[in-house]
Amino acid sequence: MLARSGRNRASSLVVWSRMGPAVASPVRPRTPPAGGPRGPVVPRSTRVRRIALVAAVIVLVPVFFSFLAMATRASNTALNIRAVEWLRENGASEIVAEVESLYYTLTAPSKGGPTLKALPKLGYGAGGANAAYRPPNIEPFIKPALPGEGVWRATRPSLEGEAPLLITTVRDQPEYPRVLAGVAWINTKKTNIVYYPGREEPAVELPSRGPMEVPQELRSSLLATFNSAFKVVDSGGGVIYRGHMYAPMRDGIATLVGYTDGHVDIISWTSGSTVPAGVSFARQNLDLTVNEGKLAPNIENSGEWGATLGGAVLTWRSAAGITAHGDLLYAAGEDQTAASLAKTLIRAGAVRAMTLDINPYWTSFISYGADGGALPRNLLPNMERSDTRYLEPDDRDFFAVFSK
Repeated sequence: MLARSGRNRASSLVVWSRMGPAVASPVRPRTPPAGGPRGPVVPRSTRVRRIALVAAVIVLVPVFFSFLAMATRASNTALNIRAVEWLRENGASEIVAEVESLYYTLTAPSKGGPTLKALPKLGYGAGGANAAYRPPNIEPFIKPALPGEGVWRATRPSLEGEAPLLITTVRDQPEYPRVLAGVAWINTKKTNIVYYPGREEPAVELPSRGPMEVPQELRSSLLATFNSAFKVVDSGGGVIYRGHMYAPMRDGIATLVGYTDGHVDIISWTSGSTVPAGVSFARQNLDLTVNEGKLAPNIENSGEWGATLGGAVLTWRSAAGITAHGDLLYAAGEDQTAASLAKTLIRAGAVRAMTLDINPYWTSFISYGADGGALPRNLLPNMERSDTRYLEPDDRDFFAVFSK
């Protein structure tokens, strides 16, 4: 019998078959969702990425807060400079060094070429003779000398006669005839030299960091200010402040010493961890670059004289020297080596000398053309920091020169 189809009252489909009674079509069971009752299965690679992300967040949170603390604390150092210092101190020193090395390789001066045609204008007077002691002018390294080269000048018209402070410039590297060094001579018998800690350096525990700037009440006799030495952690040297030792002094290290009777000296330290009677302050930094009027035997080994930006040999450097007459010298300049500044100080009369801070952001010598810290002026016009640097709290320690 042929099969036929039709609808029942419930409108359900009935299939007639030769083989027997009608049966309903089987219903396929619904496939359960992936992962079963606990939800979808997450691929292993996704789980690994999520774990890595969480771990990175955990690691970076303290890093972020460390950077934020650095960026928001009181400072007169530019944020980009502080950021670079922060990177160095937090594991990225090699990356920073590579970037700096590339920059300074591209911007390093070429040997030879045309010389300067004129020196920057600085000081007053022509360095004439007077009744007071005055140092001889610095013999030029390059001849013929430019007008005024190596000639000492007063920092104020009113101080031309018996000047407590004199300044000049010289081209101190014949192979780089456009490179200048600025030099200052300080009559220690007519001045008081005071050491001031900064906000962050020296990085030692002090009962008080003091004003961290030239105090307002002393600015009426202010003549000059200049930078101190390396960070204590980099120099490995000691610090004496107001007659107390706050970082261990080391024998054999070059030391700028100030005494309670007002005179200063640059020596190779021999007193160990004791503070000799009469010492007011002492700041150590590396070895003497000049001793007994002669260059240190290792002066040409640039690696001995501090880490420069990008490992550059030629960079901003500063140094201090003492003359046989007991007067203090300061020298600084761009594209200098430890040797070039040491030779300059010898020509200026130094019998002993030491390096101070290096690199462009930390090198400062500022003279003041009037009482009260008025008319400040950098020793060289291309010094990077403002000439009001030490008239506000500074991050680094420094020296101030006052007239007696």
